[in-house]
Amino acid sequence: MDEQKRLFTAIILSIVVIVGWNFFFVDSKPVPQRPDKTIESNERSTAAGNGTMPMAGTGALQTTAETTPDTAVIQTRQARTIHVSNRYYNLAVSEDGATVRSLTLKDFREEVEKDAPLKEMVPATLAGGLFGVTLNGRSIPGLDTALFTAQTETDQINVGQQERSLTFAWTSAQGIVVEKIFTFSPDSYLIGFDLVLKNSSGMPLMDDIMIAIPGVVDEKSARFSFEGPTTLINGELEEVKTKKIKEKDTYEGVVKWAGFTDRYFMSCLIPKSPASAKVKLSFNDPVVTTRYVQSMERLDPGHQISYSFSLFMGPKSLKLLNGYGNDLKRAINFGWFDILAKPCLMGMNLIHGLIPNYGIAIMLLTLLIKIIFWPLGTKSYRSMNDMKKLQPLMMEIREKYKNDKQQMNKEVMGLYKTYKVNPMSGCLPMLVQMPIFFALYRMLYQAIELRHAPFMGWIVDLSAPDRLFSFDFAIPFMQAPYGIPVLTIIMGATMFLQQKMSPSTGDPTQAKMMMLMPLFMTFIFINFPAGLVLYWLVNNVLSIGQQYYIQKKFA
Repeated sequence: MDEQKRLFTAIILSIVVIVGWNFFFVDSKPVPQRPDKTIESNERSTAAGNGTMPMAGTGALQTTAETTPDTAVIQTRQARTIHVSNRYYNLAVSEDGATVRSLTLKDFREEVEKDAPLKEMVPATLAGGLFGVTLNGRSIPGLDTALFTAQTETDQINVGQQERSLTFAWTSAQGIVVEKIFTFSPDSYLIGFDLVLKNSSGMPLMDDIMIAIPGVVDEKSARFSFEGPTTLINGELEEVKTKKIKEKDTYEGVVKWAGFTDRYFMSCLIPKSPASAKVKLSFNDPVVTTRYVQSMERLDPGHQISYSFSLFMGPKSLKLLNGYGNDLKRAINFGWFDILAKPCLMGMNLIHGLIPNYGIAIMLLTLLIKIIFWPLGTKSYRSMNDMKKLQPLMMEIREKYKNDKQQMNKEVMGLYKTYKVNPMSGCLPMLVQMPIFFALYRMLYQAIELRHAPFMGWIVDLSAPDRLFSFDFAIPFMQAPYGIPVLTIIMGATMFLQQKMSPSTGDPTQAKMMMLMPLFMTFIFINFPAGLVLYWLVNNVLSIGQQYYIQKKFA
């Protein structure tokens, strides 16, 4: 009976790990294909290209646009691109829409190689750039295709010692002046962004401003960590999977920020004064667009109105975002295990501050957690040791009552009672530790600190699977790149040793199944990031040491 319970428990724990991983980290369903739909922030209006304007909305300035072609949309000169550089990034803003067409991060690269290109926050797929401004009711005809004028003589701006501002201005055929003012700091990822509307026409203007933050979803990486539109609205973090946009594409409330996020980086718009607004989403595979929509106040002729925001395009670093004080840190989300994962992340960063190697930081963090759970582990291994001592007596009972299962179970339970052994006490401590297990997994998988972080030898990137050598042929069960997963193999060996140290079952078939578990888990881990495998390996080694100590002490 006890062997069956242990086998059942081992299977349950394995299922918990596998199902838990798939439930919390993997989205196995394919992203549904959506019909092609024009994305306003990236595609120009076909009507404008043909010399006619789109149908007007609810604004007060629409009447002339319905009958008269808007000469403002006819570009008579080539758009300039203004390049801005500070400590953290190189940025390019085009006069065509006054949108951000490129932003490369100086401290991050696309690949682990030292000569790899800098990390680009605006993929080439986003031809229209980021932070394009339109009006929901199209009350300013031509704004979608506006060619702004940069109010600077130079095309290169270096933000060295103090803030620098860059203004882009455009005037519609009706006399509406639109200004987009960017303010750059020398030592911050945050960019000030002011939208100014001046009404020099003869009619009042009322509409909704829309600012677009598009992003490109990588279906493969989105299966393992969230990638898509995100917003902090009404105090709650909303992360909307692309396949859910069809069900609900509009969120309304007090918006603190809205944008696009992937595993390590995010781009977002942050209102200086959070107000009631809407966040509208659209998906045209692979581009997903987040639109911040805010109602304008009535703008009478001769008056102007302005809206102030901050822009963020950078890494999802807890230490960095904590310093901004605008709740951007909420974008770092570890799901159900957030309350456990973030202290683990802070602990790992604290250790790294003392020993600047994230591999060693993971090892020491694992050791610290093992010390915290040492009493539970001791209880578990002591119970297993007691069970091992009862094996001979249990074998006799099974042999004696092999034809009477009911009596055999009764005798086994009596044996447990006599020697005061609880067969489940060895498993319960392990179940208690499962939330920590998943929290560490989630944290180590998403922590940008591990991105391209070297450990030792062949492990040059703790966020990627460990591979010794590089093969030009495929290996079964392995994702590219192909090589020898040394760390994973060592981890599998430690699991095998742990299994050998555990009390053996009386049934040879069950014993063989249990010995296959390390092999099974090794195949699961073969494509996991090296940081995760390192954690599991160190935890195994420490568990082996603790189990050996308990067995010797209570032999």
